[in-house]
Amino acid sequence: IERFEKEKGKVMDSFDPNLNAFFGHNGKLLMYHGWGDPGVPPQGTVNYFKLVNKTVGPKAQDDMRLFMVPGMGHCRGGDGTDDFDMIKAMEQWVEKGNAPSSIPASRLREGKVDRTRPLCAYPMKAVYKGSGSTDNAANFSCQ
Repeated sequence: IERFEKEKGKVMDSFDPNLNAFFGHNGKLLMYHGWGDPGVPPQGTVNYFKLVNKTVGPKAQDDMRLFMVPGMGHCRGGDGTDDFDMIKAMEQWVEKGNAPSSIPASRLREGKVDRTRPLCAYPMKAVYKGSGSTDNAANFSCQ
């Protein structure tokens, strides 16, 4: 591990919260992480997001979004709604200036959609409105 850290650490390190140069070039950062990830602790991503905001300030709030996915494992899988289009969200943000506050997501079982939910920009989360199916995104709002 020491050898890896010495040789690859600078390339693989995602702990530096100073993204001023990236944001200074009009960079946009769209992150997501599954709350059910068994390999990479989800709270670490949340902590990094908060630290970047603290370090960079208002520019980070304009140019960075985090979407935490309930029930999703590492990048995909699990019981969560793990089918969503981050590329389309990024495209809308970069090309049209529409920063995503929510992203539609679905869960496929045996080739069919059996659940939809909005993924909400952190720190918001999808909250059930109190009526209708809990498998239908229309019955949730980001709060």
